[in-house]
Amino acid sequence: MALKAAFIFVAPEADYKKHRTVVKTPQVELTAVGVKDYADAVKAAQELVDAGAGAVELCGGFGIQGTAAVQKAVAGKAVVGVVRFDNHPGLDFKSGDELF
Repeated sequence: MALKAAFIFVAPEADYKKHRTVVKTPQVELTAVGVKDYADAVKAAQELVDAGAGAVELCGGFGIQGTAAVQKAVAGKAVVGVVRFDNHPGLDFKSGDELF
């Protein structure tokens, strides 16, 4: 059975219901989802985990507070990992914690 995983990234004006894609390999089914803020990240993570994702990776735009919000939302249902940037180039070199 393939691992079901998710990658959530922050992008201005992203709609988590619309801006998503699925990549399937023999070992991994990865759903990539764009969100506009932490609140939508929490909603998207909960929906992805409810659909069977056992791992959620967050893009470097997530700061400590955003990561904690997603972790709390999926606690006990999935593991959460993070790609880290201190200052994300896609967010005007700021952390999501400064923006959301």
